[in-house]
Amino acid sequence: MFGIFYPSYYVEDVFSIDYEKLMTMGYKALIIDIDNTLVPHGADSTNAVDELFTKFNDLGLKTLLLSNNNQARIERFKKNFHTLYIEEAGKPHPQCYRMAVKMLEVKPNEVMVVGDQLFTDILGANRAGLESILVKYIGYYKKEKKGIRRHLEKVLLWFYGHSRCYRKRQNITIDN
Repeated sequence: MFGIFYPSYYVEDVFSIDYEKLMTMGYKALIIDIDNTLVPHGADSTNAVDELFTKFNDLGLKTLLLSNNNQARIERFKKNFHTLYIEEAGKPHPQCYRMAVKMLEVKPNEVMVVGDQLFTDILGANRAGLESILVKYIGYYKKEKKGIRRHLEKVLLWFYGHSRCYRKRQNITIDN
């Protein structure tokens, strides 16, 4: 019933994903959201994020930032590393995801989408036929006013946590 909003995986944050494991599963590229996925909304990149993109490069993982932000915001964010991007993408429309796959020069089944929002990142990935990882949005860690969508996401995540697809998913996190 709510499956169009369900991610393939749900993890704590981008740093807990085992990217080597993703590669052994056949993934060659990542489509990644910026705000509240990699950094708090509007923030510049951090050393940890810059190092993560260096790791992607070292592993041979192709990356593309897919954002509804403007070009100036994305350029400022990625000033310390190189990656493809699509600005003002129009998420969750599936066309922007298909364009990202084409730019990455991989097959759709070789791409993983990483984002923090069910109603944009995950819905768009599902509508485009792509696998996805939902990360807890960074705003969970601070006391901020939450919009109606975040409250609806909480309900959908409760259903997701009680669904068969959640119980059958493989672990893609780094074992600590």
